[in-house]
Parts: sequence; structure tokens; C-alpha cells
Amino acid sequence: MKTKEKVSQAPTKPGVYTFKGPRDKVLYVGKAKNLRNRLRTYFQEPSRLDARKSSMMKLVTGVSYIVTENELEALVLEANLIKQYRPRFNIVLRDDKNYPYLKLTMAEEWPRLEVVRRIVKDGSIYFGPYVPAQSMWNALAFIRRNFPIRVCKYSLDRPMRPCIQHQMGRCPAPCADKIGRAEYLRIVEEVRLFLSGERSELLKTLEEKMLALSEELKFEEAARIRDRISHITQVWESQRVVSYELGDIDVIGYYTDKTDAVFDVFFIRNGIVIGAKDFFLKEIGGLSEPEALHGFIELFYAKEIIPPDELIVKTKPAELKNLRTWLKTKKGETVRITVPRDGKKQELIQMALENAEVQFQSRRMSAPEEKLASLKERLSLPRIPRSIGAFDVSTTGGSESVGAFVYWRDNEFVKELYRHVRIRAVPGIDDYAMMDELITRTLKNLGENIPDLIVIDGGKGHLETARKVITSNSFTLTGGSPPMFIAVAKDPDRAVTSSTSVVDLEDGDPASLLLKRIRDEVHRFAVSFHRKLRDRKLMESPLEKVPGIGKKRRFELLRVFGSIEAVRNATVDEIRKIKGFNTKVAEDLLRELRRQ
Repeated sequence: MKTKEKVSQAPTKPGVYTFKGPRDKVLYVGKAKNLRNRLRTYFQEPSRLDARKSSMMKLVTGVSYIVTENELEALVLEANLIKQYRPRFNIVLRDDKNYPYLKLTMAEEWPRLEVVRRIVKDGSIYFGPYVPAQSMWNALAFIRRNFPIRVCKYSLDRPMRPCIQHQMGRCPAPCADKIGRAEYLRIVEEVRLFLSGERSELLKTLEEKMLALSEELKFEEAARIRDRISHITQVWESQRVVSYELGDIDVIGYYTDKTDAVFDVFFIRNGIVIGAKDFFLKEIGGLSEPEALHGFIELFYAKEIIPPDELIVKTKPAELKNLRTWLKTKKGETVRITVPRDGKKQELIQMALENAEVQFQSRRMSAPEEKLASLKERLSLPRIPRSIGAFDVSTTGGSESVGAFVYWRDNEFVKELYRHVRIRAVPGIDDYAMMDELITRTLKNLGENIPDLIVIDGGKGHLETARKVITSNSFTLTGGSPPMFIAVAKDPDRAVTSSTSVVDLEDGDPASLLLKRIRDEVHRFAVSFHRKLRDRKLMESPLEKVPGIGKKRRFELLRVFGSIEAVRNATVDEIRKIKGFNTKVAEDLLRELRRQ
């Protein structure tokens, strides 16, 4: 069925539609209250379409749609499909990782604090998001030093020996009945008050505790509370306080030159700025500010993130009612979207707008066009490379051999497209065979994200390996042409082109520095992964090598005996009494351990 005929037969119900281009690649995902009416708006005279739609429709070869029960379902499905396909003509956030939160596990008998990137409705209290994450690690380190709360994940359903955290004074050891639950929960409440920014209540609680200890003549404990009060006060004084009455808000600034755009978000929790993040979006020309803002909010809060009580924006986003309904569903309560005209909120949105413009201009000043054009000329490439991928292999005597791939685009490394590969098919040391396996497996995994230019860390032999892999597997870019490839060697730094000519990279030219930077990044990535695997092997527990001793049994052994040596010196009778063990398992375990 032809595309226009399919559109004319589309249902008049809510749903999501996708436009596809050559090789069935998804170009655009949209939602509609009435699918037929919305799709018809695209199939008009080109002169009646805006530049963005006109450009897209020239590439469209097919259309498909999914009917939903209502507009809210369509919004959710649209966000998921955009994240999945990352279409060229949608607003797409390249930074699609989930941001960290601090989770206070209130549903547990002995709550603890942990770092998570996914939100689960399990009765826990979440604090965040922390962007960048360093402020979260600072807060966590401070809590570890000043609030004695457990860090382990044990169930504590039976007594255990206190660990080193108790000896350091950082855990009250509920595992060994060193503290009552009521007293422990009071410490947990102090942690909650600290992370919530409820200053007066926390300080009042601590001061009352200090005075009570003093009256009981427990002066050392009172002095520790006094020091904690001092440390907390110092930390709060160093925080960027906006206004406590603002509560939890996200301020979203926006700047565009009608082609590219920057969104800048300030995260404010309990009136304190806990982070900020900017997002650079390319080629969104043709979208109005309300449309762009709607797309950004939809994609940003589609992540594992809890929306705040209020979003502060300069302009109301498109389809505001549906957006509010969806955000309420995500949060579990109403989320306001407001356009302030005066007061502190207006100052904040103005600050976010100015920051977005500064970030935009900064990005433009560091634009890589000149470097890429220079790269094309110096390396005699047939076209300017808009994206660059690099490969490297790391091994030690053929042991724990690994490969690594990094991806560079738009003047930055795109870490969600990084890849690690454990070399499986190559025994011993064979650099070329390892590179063959690495490139083949990685490019097959990348799909539509194969880079324009492939950089191999090595010399002519490695380059020839890359040529054979690309040719034999018929790897191509979206337009159908094969990727370009070069090798970059060290001592001295030089590039080997596909024609095997050598280009000096020791000249300090920006293009040379770019190649060396990409080469060094993939080398770092490969070595760090190799070192991690090697260290993991060195740190393997002898228990892991004993047949029949799985994770649960290993945990029980270490919980009861505390160390491998203590297990080795135990008797069969002592071991068989442990939950999950019997005489035969105990005998086999000791035989294997004493043989090692």
C-alpha cells in the first residue's frame, strides 16, 4: 500500500506515528489526538510546510502508526520510541543516562543509605537528582563521617560480628545488638532531616541530645554531638541557598539560533541548588519554542527521574494539559508548570536563560568544523568525518585480552556508544586476530551508529586488518558508503592513511591533537577494563573455585566464620550446622580448601 493511501485509511483515534526513510530507518516519531488528521498535514504542497517538515518529507518512504486508548498513552509511547530509535527529526537527548539519587531504605527494619539510578515505589525516601554526581558523593562522605548509620546490605536477621565500620565509629552495629532500634531510627531521622535541608529541626534535635548527654555527665558523647553540629553548620553555610520557601523546583532555560539550541536546567531542592545540567541539541530549526520545550520536558522526565513540585519556564510548552497529566502520573501528585513574571522565580528563569546562551556560545566557539575540514585535507579523506570511532586492544601475555571502542561526535565523546569486548576467539597473543574480532563484533553491535571515520590504534598491519573486516562484512553508513579508516601509531605520533601514506601528528595542529586525544581515550578505556578484569581475577575468593559452593553458601560461610582462613580451620561438624550445608558438602569443602 502506498504511503498516501495508508494515511487516508488511518483511524481518527489517538496514537503514535512514525515516518521511515531509506533502509527503513525511523526519521520521526510523533503523537496525535486524531491520527488521520495529523498525518494529512504532512502530505501537502512543499511550499505550505515549514523548512524542517519539508526537508523530512523528501526522505520519507513509509509511515506506520499505533493506536492508543488516549492522548496520555500516546505521549508515553512517543517518549519511549524516541529513546529507542533516536530519530533524526525529533528532539533527542544524547545524554540518556539516569542520574543518581540517594535512597534511604525506610521499608527495611534497619534503614541504610545507598546510591541508586532507578526509582522504585518501595517505601524508600529519595533525594536528588544530583547533577553532576560529585555533590552527591560529597554529601554521602559527610554523612558517613557524621551520622553513624550502617552501610552493609545484610538482612540482619541473626546476630553477626561487628565489622571494621563499627570499630571506626561509623556504624552502631545493629547486627550485633549494640544499639536499640528506636535509637537507631533517631539517627536515621537525623540523616533525613540533613538531606531534606530542614536545618532548624535537625539542629534543635542535636542540641537537645547534646544537653541531655551533658546532664547525664556523658561529656565525651556530648562533645561528639557538638562537633557534629559545627560540621553540619559549616556544610550548610557553603551550600548555594536560593530561598528555602521555594521548595523543590527545576528551572529550565532555553536558547536557540533557529538551527541548534541549548536547554539549561537548574535543580533546586528545599531551596538549595544541588546541580545544573546543559543539553546541546542540533538541527531543531522549524520548531517553535513551545514545541521544543514540550519535546525536551517529555524526553527529560521520561528517564528514571522524579519530577519536582514545580517546573519554571519562560514560555508555556505545547500541549500543556497532557504534559501536566503525564508528569502527575510520574510523580504521584500535581506538578506545576509556571511562567513567573516577577520575584525570585523570575530571577531564576532569567539566570537560566542567560546561562543557556553562554553555554550555546561556548559550544559554538569550540565547534570542530575547522578541525574536521583540516583532517579531511591532511588525511586525503573523500569527505569530512562528522563522527569518529576508535579501537584498541589490551592484553598481558594473552591473558584477559580485551578490546575497547570509543565514539566522538559534535566535539565530545559520546559515552553511551562506548563498547568493551572480551576477546573470546583468539588464544594467546595475536594482535591482528584480536583486532579483527573486536571490529567485527563492535560494528555489528553499533547498527546505524557506525562512525564516518574509524581510527585504529596501531600501524599498517592493523589498518589492513580493518580494511578486510569492513570489506568482507560490507559495513556501510546510513547513506550506503563504507566508513573511512586510518591507523594512528606512537613514537613518533603519526597517522597511516588508507593509501598507506604517513602523516606527521607531532606538529601541534588542532586536527593532530584531536586524533591523538581520541587515540589516548580509547587506550585509557581499554587499559582500565583490562586492569579491572585482571584485578578481579586476582581477588577471586578460593570459595568460588569449590564445586557446589554458590553465592548463598559463600555468604553464610563468611558471615559465620569471618574469613577464608577461619573456614579452612573449621571442623566438618561446625560447617554442617550452617543453614544450607550437610556433612558431605562440608567434607568436600574442606578437602578442596586444604588442597589449594
